Amino acid sequence: MNKAELINAIANASDSTKAQAEKMLNALGDITTQQLKAGGEVTLPALGKLTTGERAARTGRNPQTGAAIEIPAAKVAKFKALKSLKDALN
Repeated sequence: MNKAELINAIANASDSTKAQAEKMLNALGDITTQQLKAGGEVTLPALGKLTTGERAARTGRNPQTGAAIEIPAAKVAKFKALKSLKDALN
């Protein structure tokens, strides 16, 4: 499902316009980004929890030359699905 399809689905499910649904979706993305940047977590009801984690620095390989390169440490977003979502998928 792409963004346009998701906007249509939100608009249909919430009896709102596509413009309102797009605003809601964009606001959710902005709020989630701000919260994760601040080191917080975001729980999405019936889906799961978004948190931040640390990925350690490591040595990688350039696939074209085979030369070793250093990949720096980074903050990453992590998603943990709720048991109810896992059960629904299985």
